[in-house]
Amino acid sequence: MKKVAAFFDIDGTLYREGLITEMFKKMIKYEIIQSEKWYNVVRPEFLRWDKRQGDYDSYLLKMIDIYIEGIRGLYKDQINLIAKKVIEQKGERVYTFSRERIKWHKEQGHVLITISGSPSELVKEMAEKHGFDDYKGAIYEVDQEEKYTGEVIPMWDSKSKEKAIQDFTDKYNIDLDQSFAYGDTAGDMTMFKLVKNPYCINPTRELLNKVNNNKEVKEKINIIVERKDVIYNLRKDGFDII
Repeated sequence: MKKVAAFFDIDGTLYREGLITEMFKKMIKYEIIQSEKWYNVVRPEFLRWDKRQGDYDSYLLKMIDIYIEGIRGLYKDQINLIAKKVIEQKGERVYTFSRERIKWHKEQGHVLITISGSPSELVKEMAEKHGFDDYKGAIYEVDQEEKYTGEVIPMWDSKSKEKAIQDFTDKYNIDLDQSFAYGDTAGDMTMFKLVKNPYCINPTRELLNKVNNNKEVKEKINIIVERKDVIYNLRKDGFDII
C-alpha cells in the first residue's frame, strides 16, 4: 500500500529565518570565520535585502560562499558540534502554522520528510528535533580524514529537490497524488508541481510569479501568510501580485 508524505522545506518555511545564518553567526563567534567577512562581504547584500532593494537569494549565496571558505579544512565533528548547539538554542523558532501541520501529519500517520538547502549537519539536527522520518540537505563534502574539501552538493534548487523527492518516493513507496509539500521560494516549485496539496508559506515574489504563471499549480495552491500571531490563508481561486 502506498503512503502519503509531507515534504517540508526548512528555511523560511519551518524555521522563521535561515538556519545557515545562525550557523554563520556561531562560526564568527568561535573565530572560524573572520568578522570582517560579514561586514565587508555578506552584510552589504543583507542590507540590500533588508531594505527590499535586493533579493534574499543573493544574500544567501554570498553567505554560502563565505561558509564554504570558512569550513574548508575543518573536521566534520567540529561542524556537527556547532550545528547541534545552533538547534539546541534556536530549534524552536518555527512558524506556528508549520508546527501545527507537522503535528497533524504525524496524527495522520504520514511520512514526514524535510528537504532543505541548509547544510545537512543542520538539517539532520532539525529533523530529529521535530520528529521527521527522513531528511536531505546540502552536502558539504569531506575527504578520507573527515575534513571539508570546499566542494558542495546543493539542495536549494528545483532540480536537486526534484531528484530528492524521486528518491524518497521510491524509498518509502509514496503516492505523490495524495501527498503534501510546504515551501517558500522558487526552489520549492518542483515540489508543488509533483504533489496534490502544495502550500506556499510566506512566499517570495519570485515564487508567487512562478505559481501565477503555472495554471496547474495555481489551481491547487494554498498560500499561507503568518505575521505576528495571525495566520492568513489566501484564496485558492487566484491572486494578484501587488
